[in-house]
Amino acid sequence: MTVADLSTQDRYPTRVASEPALIERQDPTVWPGVESGPATADELAAHDAKGFHTVEGLLSPAEVQTYWQELNRLTNDPRVRADERTVVEKQSNEVRSIFEVHRTSDLIAELVSDPRVLDRARQILGSDVYVHQSRINYMPGFRGSGFYWHSDFETWHAEDGMPAMRAVSMSIALTDNYPFNGGLMIMPGAHRTFVSCVGETPDDNYKSSLKEQKVGVPGEHEITKLGYEHGIEQFTGPAGSALWFDSNSMHGSGNNITPFPRSNIFVVFNSVENTLVEPFAAETRRPEFVAAREFTPVRR
Repeated sequence: MTVADLSTQDRYPTRVASEPALIERQDPTVWPGVESGPATADELAAHDAKGFHTVEGLLSPAEVQTYWQELNRLTNDPRVRADERTVVEKQSNEVRSIFEVHRTSDLIAELVSDPRVLDRARQILGSDVYVHQSRINYMPGFRGSGFYWHSDFETWHAEDGMPAMRAVSMSIALTDNYPFNGGLMIMPGAHRTFVSCVGETPDDNYKSSLKEQKVGVPGEHEITKLGYEHGIEQFTGPAGSALWFDSNSMHGSGNNITPFPRSNIFVVFNSVENTLVEPFAAETRRPEFVAAREFTPVRR
């Protein structure tokens, strides 16, 4: 079977059946092709086994302050708030996410091409990479709402046409992540199972799903099965720490009812050999700022 055949074959059908299903992963987690980089052998082994690994102190305290100031600048800019790339909280109307920040912020653009970031992404995906999606997430104290359990790949496959599980996400904490302020929860090892979801994709689904995802989420039965089989870990640690996780990792977060905000820089790297085709379970493509189609490989 050729690469072209693999890019158009739907090996992970979802939103097409009346019942959910569990499908065994057919792709590597750590891909061959790039031998050197900042990730150690132990980190890559953990990423392969669990679907994620953490890097403490990826950013220095001074760098954290710089990016935190950039987050405040963006969230307080009326022009940014009025931009369609900015998503606000459903209830409080506070800024929730700002998309495509690597194109609107010179600081984030520099971070994306930083060897500490770029070379690790290349190691994991085994090729040159491009930014499929970038955003700043801001979960304010008291009013920050969480994300229900989901696999990002399910949406990227169904609505963006991503053929294979050859993408990796990086979340860098700009605030201390505690167990009690809405920290991200993840099921170690569940990345080896794809949950085929039910329900057709509505038109312009992204407009509501970026605030609260209702389509493309697994049912309670599937979450329970995976939870009991794999357990749940939580990403906690000081500002400047980074979580790298596989596109098919099962993850979610609770609401933040504490006074302590939880903010992060979120970047998705996709392999240049895994370019998007037409959506597998949606009538139209999502906008470029949510799922990049016009791309160039990230270079240092």
